[in-house]
Amino acid sequence: MNNEYFSFELQKVDPETGARAGVFHTPHGDIETPVFMPVGTQATVKGMLPKDLKDIGTQIVLSNTYHLYMRPGDELIARAGGLHKFMNWDRPILTDSGGFQVFSLASLNKITDDGVTFSSHVDGSYHTFTPELAMRIQHNLGSDIIMAFDQCSEYGYSHEEARVAMERTARWLERCDAAHGDPRQALFPIVQGNFYEDLRLESVRRCLPHVRHGIAIGGLSVGEPKPLMYGMLDALRPVLPEDVPRYLMGVGSPDCLVEGTLRGVDMFDCVLATRVARNGTALTSRGKVVVRNGKYKEDFTPLDPDCDCYCCRHYTKAYLRHLVNVGEMTGAMLLSLHNIACLHRLMRGLRESILGGYVREFVQDFYRKQEGVS
Repeated sequence: MNNEYFSFELQKVDPETGARAGVFHTPHGDIETPVFMPVGTQATVKGMLPKDLKDIGTQIVLSNTYHLYMRPGDELIARAGGLHKFMNWDRPILTDSGGFQVFSLASLNKITDDGVTFSSHVDGSYHTFTPELAMRIQHNLGSDIIMAFDQCSEYGYSHEEARVAMERTARWLERCDAAHGDPRQALFPIVQGNFYEDLRLESVRRCLPHVRHGIAIGGLSVGEPKPLMYGMLDALRPVLPEDVPRYLMGVGSPDCLVEGTLRGVDMFDCVLATRVARNGTALTSRGKVVVRNGKYKEDFTPLDPDCDCYCCRHYTKAYLRHLVNVGEMTGAMLLSLHNIACLHRLMRGLRESILGGYVREFVQDFYRKQEGVS
């Protein structure tokens, strides 16, 4: 379903794999899919300036409702003119609902059908998140894409525990939809159900009446073996709506981006690219490079021969190793820039291969090169 602010143009679907290429039109610009979204949890992508994100082709960033509610506060951001102005980012922004952080970071006190009461990881203060509050916060933030408040069940939950969480998520979605009234923000329902196919399919069924501009898949990449995640995506693909973007939450390793795209996913996000950069690891077309390793002490070649980012054009592994090992922040910044550029280049390659009809060959070449050169 389209309105004057949002529409999705599905340009091509690979008949063999189901991989999709499209364009998602939003109030702050078009997003070419499939797309990787860097995570700017607290209104900034760690180690990156907005101009550098644009230079490497970032189309959209993600920020977090829970963290921005805690600090500096969603009402302050509203007074600043919204998140776009506050963080000086004039391209699309997606905000998650805060549900995952409420369950993973906070000390929980009580989960009920009304919401979640918890103590803050910042100062121990008590708060209650409800679907209505999650919508209010995201309205104040003014993000383009907002997420429904959900309960993410952990890997290893029993079928009954996962069913309770899935049904609660479905009821919360109804309340989110009722509380959401801004046509300039696209509300994405979230499919839950843990690793039980019957629950996942039921979750999709209960999401469908609320799908207008996109749908998200939550609760994957939470510690399970990757084949289990891929199998669940295979089960979901036939029942997900085709005329809106499909967003797989919290997934960002190169192999998972490839496999998710092959299963019809359009949007991905993850903190991995910047997190491993701060630990001295580079993602490259030839596998991971742990630049702090001694073998790079006198390696005066760039990180990735296939990359034309600022880092690879100007610096060597030896220099980056030096920066990382002496704790200079420039090392983490350069590696963050490179890692995000690497994932953007991968997604552009996947998109071009879908449009060009050679996605299988592209994927085979990707795996051939990923030989793990750490």
